This record gives sequence, structure tokens and C-alpha cells, in this order.
Amino acid sequence: LIMSPAMWKWTCLVSHLLLSTTVSPLGRQQPLHPKRPFITFTGDQAEGNFNHLVVDERTGHIYLGAVNRIYKLSSDLKVLVTHQTGPDEDNPKCYPPRIVQTCNEPLTPTNNINKMLLIDYKENRLIACGSLYQGICKLLRLDDLFKLGEPFHKKEHYLSGVNESGSVFGVIVSYSNMDDKLFIATAVDGKPEYFPTISSRKLTKNSEADGMFAYVFHDEFVASMIKIPSDTFTIIPDFDIYYIYGFSSGNFVYFLTLQPEMISPPGSTTKEQVYTSKLVRLCKEDTAFNSYVEVPIGCEKNGVEYRLLQAAYLSKAGTILARSLDVGPEDDILFTVFSKGQKRKMKSLDESALCIFVLKKINDRIKDRLQSCYRGEGTLDLAWLKVKDIPCSSALLTIDDNFCGLDMNAPLGVSSMVRGLPIFTEDGDRMTSVIAYVYKNHSLAFVGTKSGKLKK
Repeated sequence: LIMSPAMWKWTCLVSHLLLSTTVSPLGRQQPLHPKRPFITFTGDQAEGNFNHLVVDERTGHIYLGAVNRIYKLSSDLKVLVTHQTGPDEDNPKCYPPRIVQTCNEPLTPTNNINKMLLIDYKENRLIACGSLYQGICKLLRLDDLFKLGEPFHKKEHYLSGVNESGSVFGVIVSYSNMDDKLFIATAVDGKPEYFPTISSRKLTKNSEADGMFAYVFHDEFVASMIKIPSDTFTIIPDFDIYYIYGFSSGNFVYFLTLQPEMISPPGSTTKEQVYTSKLVRLCKEDTAFNSYVEVPIGCEKNGVEYRLLQAAYLSKAGTILARSLDVGPEDDILFTVFSKGQKRKMKSLDESALCIFVLKKINDRIKDRLQSCYRGEGTLDLAWLKVKDIPCSSALLTIDDNFCGLDMNAPLGVSSMVRGLPIFTEDGDRMTSVIAYVYKNHSLAFVGTKSGKLKK
């Protein structure tokens, strides 16, 4: 659970989630274990921030991605192993990296910021991707962080040129009888010619195999990727798609995003830039990415719009919440945190809301949109397409819940926003993270705040 940059700079708070108060039957607040300490781990201050954390659900071991370091910790935060990832001589303008060919840019000692940390359970390895060399990844053995592989000699191995820790999100799709897939989503930082914004890659059994991180499919015309057209940047020079969260459910992979759009305010003749939160959906088995659909999501309470996505977490409904939402206990529920407004991505307002979405209802909205487009109604309606008003084409076919697209009417956007159900708001201390789970039929959510508070 990542709470805030200040809270995470040197210390990682992992266990003993505490309530500061509890309510007695008479309504008085009473302290609950007021002196019970947190278990803490403090890294080397010279190395800078912690970036990502994953927990091995089988052993309880914690893997912590930091600047220039990967740590393996016990469940009580004792250091078991460390692996150094940087610094090294580099220049972000070198493409491909200087480890592949000579670069004319001046090389300087450069920190390696961890941008993605994933556990590949099937092959018992850690995928640790950093900011050095245009975003190459190391594959480390879970037991001792021994380097199993570090593919770097093909352009497919450079996953992202962005040097920020929150710029890449990955989702592993696992199979019992074939190699797994890794769906990678990344901001492209104005370099769409180098980096697709979403792609699916091969996770080979052999960490040093030639095909590691190769596109699942790639020929002269079609590939397992989505690229932002370069013309988009002439309209919005700082355009990018920022990926906040990702997960798989059923036959689909989902990413939750934040992206800029130009809109015309009511009564105005000029356009202004705002940010729109969108859910992106792809079929797991769609090698040509014809199934790409995105739908705007947001939240509203008492007339206040919460549109800037901060964090999200997938959980089950549980019996009690399911009853009130009219869904099943095992239905997927998205817990999301939005801050107020649409305009200030980098300096979000402190007013924020915790909202829930029923994933099935979002999928129903997507299905309705697919059906109408394949009847020839409307346009593709995707803001970042080179030509926004491409008309939908008519085709006689049945579109069910698992429809994965054709080489037409794609990629597709949904114009109307799906609104979440607001369940909690915070006006002074912006919520920045969320996790949720079901306990004794109840749905529980923990949120972390800008100032480092934890709310249950």
C-alpha cells in the first residue's frame, strides 16, 4: 500500500494496520493500542525513494523496488537479499541504448529508478524493470535475486523511455500449457515512434531466450500493440496516456488511465485541456488488438465532480455489499479514488472521493457501444485517433459478452461516462491509494492519504 511520496521516501510501513480510534457502544471514541509500534524498514538514504512493492502470496516475502536496488525482505521486514541495479553510464537520448550501439550523446552516471515489479509465479522469478537504457528489465530468481536474464539487444526489449516510477503497469496472463503473456502499458513521453502505449509480450520459460518480451504477434501490417499517432501531438503537444492500475478478469485485461483531452466548455468558442479518466479493455487472446475499447469513468456527489483518478483496486463484492448492489458475492468490484475536478493532473485538489464500480456494469456499457457501432451508428469517438470522426461500419453479427473485435471499428471509444457509486469523501487530506478485501461477508477498504494517514 503506497500512501504518499513523503511517507515512502525512506520508510516502508507494511504490517500492523492500525485503527487510531474505535467507537464504543455509547458512541465515545476510545484509543485502540495507542502505543503499539509499526514494523518499519529503513533503506539507505543515499539511494533515494522506494518505488514499488510486491508480496509473494505463497511465502509472505516482500520484494521492494527502489532507486538502484531491489530488496527481498522477510514478512517482519528483515533484509534477506539485495540486488544492485544501478547507477550506470547512460543518457536518455540514446536510442537504442549505448549497451547496444555507440551513442554520440554524453554519458553520465545515471540512477536506475524501478518502474515495474512483478512476480512471475509460474517460473519462480521477479520481473524488475528500470529507467536505465530505455526501460530494460531484469529477470531475478525469487529465492536469492540471482540474475537469470537481462534482455537488451532488440528494440522490443526497451519498454519505456519515461524515468518516473509510476509510468509503467504490467499484467501477467498465465497459461498451463504454453508460455505466459505480459501486457505492458506505459506513458510514451512524446516518443510514439519508439514505444507502443500498450502491447502484449511473450514471457518465455527460458529467461535468456531470444523471444523474451517479443510481441505476441508482429507482421508487416498488424502487431500486438497500440501506438498513439504522432499527429495527436500536434493537437496536444504534451499528450500521453498515464496508467494508474491494471488487472485481468475473465477473458479480458483492463487498465485504468488518465489522459488529456481538448474540450469546448459550454458557451465558449475556444477549447481547453482537461484530463479524463478512462478504463481500457482488451481481450486476452486478441493478438491484433482489435478488441481495444476505452470508456470514461468518474464520480459525483452532491453536485461535485470527481474526475482525476488517483488509485484503484480490484476486489470481490462479498455477500453484504453484493446484496445492496444487486450483484453476486463473487462479482468483481473496482474500488477507486478520484480527486476533485478535471484540470490539475500534477497538482490535484485535496478534495477526493472513494467510489465503487461493478465491473459487469462497465462491461455491459461496452457491449452496448459495440453493438451500436456494428450497426453503423456514430463514430469511433476516440480522442487520440488521428482522425476523430471515423464513422462506424455496419456488419451483421452477434456481439455477446466475450466479443473480441474484428479488423474494423477499432480502436473504439465510449462517449458517455460510467459513474461510480461514491461511498466516502475526504475534503482536507487527499486520498492517494486504496486496497480492499472481503472479511466475514463484509467489504473492507483501506485508503492511504497525502499526509500519510491510513483510514479503514
